[in-house]
Amino acid sequence: MNIELVKKIVLPLLVFIAILGVWSGIASVVEDFPTPANTYVAAFGGENAEGDEVEGVLADPFYIENEDDKGVFWQILESLKRVFGGFALALIFGIPLGLLIGMSKNAQYAFDPFIQIFKPVSPLAWLPLLLFIFQDINMTAISTIFITSIWPIIINTALGVRSVSEDYMNVAKVLRFTPLEKVVQIILPVAVPYIFTGMRLSLGIAWLVIVAAEMLTGGIGIGFWIWDEYNNLAYDNIIIGIILVGLVGFILDVMMGKIADYFDYTKKG
Repeated sequence: MNIELVKKIVLPLLVFIAILGVWSGIASVVEDFPTPANTYVAAFGGENAEGDEVEGVLADPFYIENEDDKGVFWQILESLKRVFGGFALALIFGIPLGLLIGMSKNAQYAFDPFIQIFKPVSPLAWLPLLLFIFQDINMTAISTIFITSIWPIIINTALGVRSVSEDYMNVAKVLRFTPLEKVVQIILPVAVPYIFTGMRLSLGIAWLVIVAAEMLTGGIGIGFWIWDEYNNLAYDNIIIGIILVGLVGFILDVMMGKIADYFDYTKKG
């Protein structure tokens, strides 16, 4: 049997057992903290430690009681809609701006100070102002994601443009390429791996931001669902929500990584 394959299975399993041990330890010290067993029952249904029959959160994730009471599938779907809305806006504005900054020293001098100032600003700092501007939950969440996830796209796109060999740029001058031809035929093929790295980072930030944004704005979404479960003192469901957020984030990252590898000429031999 392949030793590396065994390590990939056994080592995560050992870490998982250690996490369960720490989790159980916390539950034994902190009063009313959910145990792994109780959390499993809260997720999939069954009888909890008190002997009560529980209908699991994941037993029927597709239910719709009314507009404000839906299963976790719809909560996650609503969050994903906002994430991809803000992410798409970040792509539309971020890639052209990154190309401009990478190709023009003047543009770099003009924009770089503001990128460095606004890049570290927390999404929670933008949220009250954007809520005041839009007076709408969806637009506030989307615009918050846009503002906080655009920076990796701009920075990595500009880095990709600057990584283009000077020899290639000289060839473009000799052949008298137009600016558009230079971008399409010389710059983009080299910069695409960098752009997708920025997109991957940006999507991760977008998914991170949406949970915090929904906790404050309310409505429907996995972030608000987690906060609502806290208000209901359903701590088991909070842990389930955290795990779901992590799993969805992991899936998004893997998908974006596969797409990035597909367009990365350096990995195609």
